[in-house]
Amino acid sequence: MNIKNYTSNVEASKSMARIEELLVEIGATNINKQYANKVCTGITFLLFDQQLQQTLPFHLKAQTEECFLVLWKDVKRPRPDTKATLQAQANKTAWQILSNWTEIQCSMILLGQAKPLQMFLPFMYDHKSNETLFDKVTNGKVKLLMP
Repeated sequence: MNIKNYTSNVEASKSMARIEELLVEIGATNINKQYANKVCTGITFLLFDQQLQQTLPFHLKAQTEECFLVLWKDVKRPRPDTKATLQAQANKTAWQILSNWTEIQCSMILLGQAKPLQMFLPFMYDHKSNETLFDKVTNGKVKLLMP
């Protein structure tokens, strides 16, 4: 398999901490984690947009279940503990990939190559509906794309 970090040994909590450090560096406030079944599923944060003169909420989600499904496809002869082992690996892999992605986005912001809203717009978050802008566009609630 040629997927970045698919065998990552970095604990998910370390990747989450790195994401928080990066977000603070670009000015994020109110950084919160969301949990389901004692597992962190996402990070929500606020960023002040200079141009809009407004504080905007964003939500980054580690796609651990999707990652697990991809890793599971490579299993030829599962043992009794294979599923649990792969779920733990998927958690590490998904968070490490999100950490790497966040580092690139934040680097572009810090180097003046992009604005925060430009990098995180798909992840703008509506806490009432628990959806990102990307979610709303893909499920048809917001029409932004040309037919």
